[in-house]
Amino acid sequence: MRLGGQFSERIYPRGQSIAYSKEMKVPFEFSSSLSQPGVVGTVHSAASLEAALRIRRPECDWLELRVDHFLPDLRELRRAAPKLRVPLIITVRHPSEGGAAKGITSRERRELYLDFLDVAAAVDIELRQARAMSPVIAKAKAAAVGLILSHHDFQRTPAAAKLRDLARRARDAGADIFKVAATARDPRELARLIEFLADEKERLPLAVMGMGRHGKISRLVLADSGSCLNYGYLAKANASGQWPVAVLKERIAELRNGG
Repeated sequence: MRLGGQFSERIYPRGQSIAYSKEMKVPFEFSSSLSQPGVVGTVHSAASLEAALRIRRPECDWLELRVDHFLPDLRELRRAAPKLRVPLIITVRHPSEGGAAKGITSRERRELYLDFLDVAAAVDIELRQARAMSPVIAKAKAAAVGLILSHHDFQRTPAAAKLRDLARRARDAGADIFKVAATARDPRELARLIEFLADEKERLPLAVMGMGRHGKISRLVLADSGSCLNYGYLAKANASGQWPVAVLKERIAELRNGG
């Protein structure tokens, strides 16, 4: 597999590609994993990848491999991915929603998703990119890989009507989970995220989290309110409001056990 844009030779040096076997995938039943709030550890650096190699369930329920953060040299990530013992979410984030690979093309993103599909329990694709990533979505569905469609707003929390419309579009596009990460600038915006989760979670599993000043508290209250995926960090935070994975796991358990 070779990429055609500016990342081509840097991602795949002279014919080097990746070949995973089916046995490398973590045995995992995607739908059954959504009944309890899960904790996701983000892997976006060499330090977090090293930490991820030591992680076992139930220390962490999922690992998100942020492939875009490892470009242009994916060799270490390729070597490590089959060794990880926690179900993997594969993400090649678009630059407009926080992706690290500026200038990456849609074709390059599609090929990277497909390159890692055999080790994926789920893929995370931006809702606004669903049409461009439709070949990835089709192959993920055929392989029984879960589909997370996501929306990120680093400036504010969208209006309630906008959030409902986004959730409807995610359902129509075949999402297994709809993820919303939005900056909560004040208590009203945090309350809007809580209300959105309460109103919509029976129609589609939701992963909802705040960023910014109210980010940390949002991740606890939203997890306790039914957010199915709740993101923390392994080495260094990748977004404002994240907790360390171990602390997030402990705090959610405390809340669920009555505080």
